[in-house]
Amino acid sequence: MSKIFVDACFGKETPYTPVWMMRQAGRYLPEYMEVRKQAGNFLNLCHNPKLAAEVSIQPLDIVGVDAAILFSDILVVPNEMGMKLDFLTGEGPVFEKPIKNQDDLDALLGGEEAASKLTYVYETIKILRKQLDERGDDKALIGFTGAPWTLATYMIEGEGTKTYNICKKMMYSNPELLHKILKKVTEVVKFYMEKQIEAGIDVVQIFDSWAAAIEPSKYDEFSWKYMVEIAEYLKAKYPHIPVIMFPKGIPAFLPSVYGKFDVFGVDWSTPMAYAKEQLGDKYVLQGNMEPCRLYSKEATTFCVESLQKTMGGKRHIFNLGHGILPDVPVENAKHFISECHRVSKK
Repeated sequence: MSKIFVDACFGKETPYTPVWMMRQAGRYLPEYMEVRKQAGNFLNLCHNPKLAAEVSIQPLDIVGVDAAILFSDILVVPNEMGMKLDFLTGEGPVFEKPIKNQDDLDALLGGEEAASKLTYVYETIKILRKQLDERGDDKALIGFTGAPWTLATYMIEGEGTKTYNICKKMMYSNPELLHKILKKVTEVVKFYMEKQIEAGIDVVQIFDSWAAAIEPSKYDEFSWKYMVEIAEYLKAKYPHIPVIMFPKGIPAFLPSVYGKFDVFGVDWSTPMAYAKEQLGDKYVLQGNMEPCRLYSKEATTFCVESLQKTMGGKRHIFNLGHGILPDVPVENAKHFISECHRVSKK
């Protein structure tokens, strides 16, 4: 069965513009919170294929999105490379022993050996693939990974950061070590995404959540080229699988974007008209409503209509310009989805 979301990723004509939301399986849904309570904590939920599949499917039935995204976390990758990970209440993810030197890096698993340890992710995908096929609808399944730079920031800093000073100190004072870290992570991610595809996903998204931490003149060297390497590895082996790139907060880098991939995710800080001017002929564009507009149905409708006018319903996928926030009313999320369908219906 042809999937409208996959067709849209390839720039094909579709009966309406499909829509999904980053972090759509999450805390704004009471049903999600119930399942998370069963799991005990966030990491347990990621490690439980049956429950992870359940929360991945919820947004299809509750808010009506056109694709499910695998429920997991980007940090399962360094975790299975050998870095002990905890999610602390009020603090977020914390690695017990951040990478400080070559010895720390050498102690981690690499390549297929590390990717092979993520069995719970592949099992979740297999369950989802079966469930989606049994439904008989045209909903797609998105798999994902963090970009090497975003993963490396956590691995080097040991936790989330507002300044990235430890990473950036390494960038300028020991770039050789940073590149070795990025290369090792890149190799793991290639195998990780390949195994996700083999397990049954329809589309890949690579998230560079912390792209804006790098000055524009250094962005290609320390992030984009590694994302492109992953995308081109996957496109060479799986040309039928669309690849979405989502680097957050890099409007200054847009004229320099290159690579073999299908969809460019536009964050909310970048005007969609500018993204269209720079990239619309080369890539399908995804996005880019400011997530806080979801607090107001009127503000949502205004933005959806504006995006439709800018894109004309062509070579576009509706989405937020970053993740949905935990206190957004479910009714407002449903309104966003229905408005995207309404304005773009052919």
